[in-house]
Amino acid sequence: MDVTNNYVEELVKLYTQHMDRDYAEWSENYLRNQFAFLGIRTPIRRKLTKQFFREYGVPTKENLKDIIFILWERSEREYQKAALDILEKVKKELTPDDMPWLSSLLVKKSWWDTVDVLSPHIMGNLFTIYPELIAQYADQWIVDDNFWLQRSALLYQLYYKKRTDEKRLFQYILTTADSDEFFVQKAIGWVLREYAKTNPVAVRDFVSFNDLKPLSRREALKNL
Repeated sequence: MDVTNNYVEELVKLYTQHMDRDYAEWSENYLRNQFAFLGIRTPIRRKLTKQFFREYGVPTKENLKDIIFILWERSEREYQKAALDILEKVKKELTPDDMPWLSSLLVKKSWWDTVDVLSPHIMGNLFTIYPELIAQYADQWIVDDNFWLQRSALLYQLYYKKRTDEKRLFQYILTTADSDEFFVQKAIGWVLREYAKTNPVAVRDFVSFNDLKPLSRREALKNL
């Protein structure tokens, strides 16, 4: 068995020992039956993953993509979460060469629980280190027909605080402000609410002077 499959199989063995059918059923209902679950509660899964990293380490750069893809293809959602844990561990080693395959994860098995980690934590980190990637990726995502890519473009600056490119953020929001998609409206409100912690005046003025959907407006002003 090759290194990549062996690594994943060892993780599968560990996770399988901690299955909980009742919690799996609850989790499946919570995510609208989009995915199957093993039923491992998040704190337990994180503890298991830390234990696994101590024993097996994180994948080498050479094996990273293959391991992430194998985990992403597995049916139970916990394996996509494990893939995200791995990416969080190695994100400082990622380069522009990784963006094509990383961005493909945004449109595979897409739901808020993966996109909302990939965009601000993984893509947001890469865009900080390599700002030239923004025009190549985020500027394209915001005008894409796939609303998960639009959400990704809106959220990559979520935790940028004073580093936020306000002009680009507001431009992205105006590009998608008419969207009827819940996950886009919610992302607009969320990123504005977060940015309001850094620049409340700018957010209040932006919401006042622009026609946003009620959900976006409500979310944006929640703490103001």
